[in-house]
Amino acid sequence: MNAIVLLSFFFAVCGLFSSIHSRNFTSRPAVVNIGAIFSFETTIGRVAKIAIEEAVKDVNANSSILRGSKLVVSMHSSNCSGFTGMVEALRFMETDAVAIIGPQSSVVAHIISQVVNELRVPLLSFAATDPTLDSLQFPFFVRTTRSDLYQMAAIAEIVDYYGWKQVIAIFIDDDNGRNGILALSDKLAERRSKISYKVGIPPDSGVTRGDIMDILVKVALMEPRVVVLHVNPKLGFSIFSVAKYLGMMSNGYVWIATDWLSSYLDSSSPLPSETMNIMQGVLALRQYTPDSDRKRSFSSRWSNLTGGSLGLNSYGLYAYDSVWLVAHAIDAFFEQGGVISFSNDSRLRSEGGDLHLDAMSIFDDGLLLLKNVLRSDLVGLTGPLKFDSDRSLILPAYDVINVIGTGYRQIGYWSNYSGLSTVPPETFYMRPPNRSSANQQLYSVIWPGETVLKPRGWVFPNNGKQLRIGVPIRVSFKEFVTKVQGTDMFKGFCIDVFTAAVSLLPYAVPYQFIPFGNGKENPSYTELVNLITTGFFDAVVGDIAIVTNRTKIVDYTQPFVASGLVVVAPFRKLNSGAWAFLLPFSPLMWIVTACFFIGVGTVVWILEHRINDEFRGPPKRQIITILWFSLSTLFFAHRENTCSNYFLL
Repeated sequence: MNAIVLLSFFFAVCGLFSSIHSRNFTSRPAVVNIGAIFSFETTIGRVAKIAIEEAVKDVNANSSILRGSKLVVSMHSSNCSGFTGMVEALRFMETDAVAIIGPQSSVVAHIISQVVNELRVPLLSFAATDPTLDSLQFPFFVRTTRSDLYQMAAIAEIVDYYGWKQVIAIFIDDDNGRNGILALSDKLAERRSKISYKVGIPPDSGVTRGDIMDILVKVALMEPRVVVLHVNPKLGFSIFSVAKYLGMMSNGYVWIATDWLSSYLDSSSPLPSETMNIMQGVLALRQYTPDSDRKRSFSSRWSNLTGGSLGLNSYGLYAYDSVWLVAHAIDAFFEQGGVISFSNDSRLRSEGGDLHLDAMSIFDDGLLLLKNVLRSDLVGLTGPLKFDSDRSLILPAYDVINVIGTGYRQIGYWSNYSGLSTVPPETFYMRPPNRSSANQQLYSVIWPGETVLKPRGWVFPNNGKQLRIGVPIRVSFKEFVTKVQGTDMFKGFCIDVFTAAVSLLPYAVPYQFIPFGNGKENPSYTELVNLITTGFFDAVVGDIAIVTNRTKIVDYTQPFVASGLVVVAPFRKLNSGAWAFLLPFSPLMWIVTACFFIGVGTVVWILEHRINDEFRGPPKRQIITILWFSLSTLFFAHRENTCSNYFLL
């Protein structure tokens, strides 16, 4: 009886598991639709189109993923238009698309993200880098590339590495450009640098060469010589062309381009020599993708697909990985019992007309698919595909390249983990992070003007206000400061110290020397100092003594000439030799010294000759004893012994 019950329970359990397995398998549809929206005619769009098509082929050819289902992608072009992108995104809802790949434009991404939030369809963008596209405002937006927040951090670190304090930012005046430069301003402020001037250029095609020339002429008159260019390729090359014409691609200038330049170079090389000549010495960033066998294999396959007419850039790699990311998320979605079903939104009802709003529906399990996307942990062509708590891909890094000759060379890397380095970032991931300045390194750069000397990064501006520096016209002690006859120039020790100090400053200080005094007599230094308080002078340079009354109204520098307490005495050069120590002894001093010796000897003789035989004898001997004793006592070498008790006192 027990055996029969146990056997019945066994068959029931087997039937239950069979039913569950059958449900999971049969819930997988034969076709899974996804959408892709981007601009087909752009450099990134042409590369992304091929990359997405190849990724779909690879997914469908892999039997270990989407078992029993075929991935089908429908591509629409947004033409870089927010309105067109929104319309095309709504069209995907008629085909029951469970996810959308794209767009490449951050402007379009802002609009489409509003649509997918309502329809609960994950939007995976491989090229929208606007830092403000965050998960709080757009929960169904997933960035499968690097945010410009990291790119601007890399630029700020490069600026700090070379010791520059001010930059000029030229950007395209749209969401991506404005928000990117705002992020750059914040990152520079963290390193005590700043954007001294920024100018936005309209994104439309109505910008003429004359408009660009007006902008660059204004830039050329300013103090900073470090220019950050955050635009699109068409506008960027126009700016380089005008800059070359104006002589702004010469010695002293620094140009830093964001990854728009590297993407274009990777996809369109080799460029005509005329194009390469206008951007020699430019620094640029490129999203770093670690080297791997899969990446090399795909690059070889890409060359066969395109015949070398279109190069593969980093955005193409991210587009390829985005398809695999969606495929793995859909596979996990089915494993969890997810079902692709859509329901109509009661808020969207057609009240007549041809809009057919009823055709748009909400993806019922869109939130579950989104969670699977964010939980992804796989390795793609671009490296690890894993998201952190901010929904950003982990381990952001960039290549730093230098445009030279007919191409470019890599001068280093930037990683959010280790900063600037000359070795690949993954070599640091197994070590504790070390962002000290001593560990920040880049290879040498060939700057604009074909020089390897680091540009100073600033010049004296032609349109800046000059400081009025008061200089006294002395008639005495001209070594300190004096006016060069027949000119407006000054020279002297104080002038040399001032100019040397100004040259050490990391920024420009335009100034002009203003003479003070009539040149016939030394001017009043108190009156000269008072002119600073009235605003007539901004500063004063000269041999101005630091006295109490003056310190109450002006600030002094540290004294660079200090005499201390001295004694003034006449000086006469004397000959020196081996007997120089005898010079202080005058004849009178010699006579007095001899008298003292004789006197001492006589006193000793008086006290000793009665009781001491050594002081007795003939008069001649006693005189010699007196003289000898007086002289020998000077060196404590006398041979006579004293016996008188007076010498014991």
